[in-house]
Amino acid sequence: MPVSSILVVRLGAMGDIIHALPAAAALKRAFPGCALSWAVEPRWRDLLESGGLADSLIEIDRRGYRSVALAWQRLRSTAFDLAIDFQGLIKSAAVTRAARAAERIGFERAQLREPAAGLFYTRRFHCPAAHVVDRNLELAAHLGASAEAVEFPLPPGRPEGDLPTGPFILASPLAGWKAKQWPAGHWSALARLIHSETPYQLVLNGPVGVAQFASAVPGAAIHVSSVAGLIHASRLASAVIGLDSGPLHLAAALSRPAIALFGPTDPSRNGPYGPTVHCLRTPGADTTYARRPEIHPSMQALTPTSVFRALIDLLEPRR
Repeated sequence: MPVSSILVVRLGAMGDIIHALPAAAALKRAFPGCALSWAVEPRWRDLLESGGLADSLIEIDRRGYRSVALAWQRLRSTAFDLAIDFQGLIKSAAVTRAARAAERIGFERAQLREPAAGLFYTRRFHCPAAHVVDRNLELAAHLGASAEAVEFPLPPGRPEGDLPTGPFILASPLAGWKAKQWPAGHWSALARLIHSETPYQLVLNGPVGVAQFASAVPGAAIHVSSVAGLIHASRLASAVIGLDSGPLHLAAALSRPAIALFGPTDPSRNGPYGPTVHCLRTPGADTTYARRPEIHPSMQALTPTSVFRALIDLLEPRR
């Protein structure tokens, strides 16, 4: 069928949107001249604006009636040829149903986090790849897209806050839930090692809340920014240290050299995608996605010395 208008649905979060970029780019290549709209939560718009991929954004903030009403009007005003749900939740599948789409596409029900979402699709596909990036690409391939070129179209970002004038290592110490975080004391020890042994400075990035965390990490600079500021800082950093969270996936998508600190979650499915990231995980770490309020023992077991050595191995060819 001719395709001139595509709706991509991936509402959040940061890493998940980044993981959907290659599939969306493959669809754009497969259907030259098509208009691609992306349904997204407003706080993640900086990942998609000015990146050259999405022709328009349909922002949906479910906490505000006006936002939902405006999104509904926009969804109903465009006759999409395809609406593709890369999220697999009832809320995202409902967006495809609200759109006037000839075809509503998603993963088969057994692969959905909320199987009832499959009731909203006109076609469902089995995509067996292990990593979510490859799984998204497989879904796009069922529609005629080629996965030969994997690209992450991202905007340039914009300068925000203060960054060191000299070389720096960028880290985002806050994860989606505390079990995936690294202890503040470990960050402090790493900051001391970086300061005493290298010409680099450790910079802790995040939203406003990062300042409170960073107060327990003497020797580290603080960079408070939005997503756009994080993109800009990631492009400038000599290297990135990341947790299983969006900023790490951003660094991987930008092909930045990075050290990934993993504990309770499995990097083979949702880990950083690409060759520039070196992943550290305690041997024998239990895999669990329980959102517990304390740091997981496997993250405690990753020592500052081991992280520092991995960082030096990463940076040595660049010094």
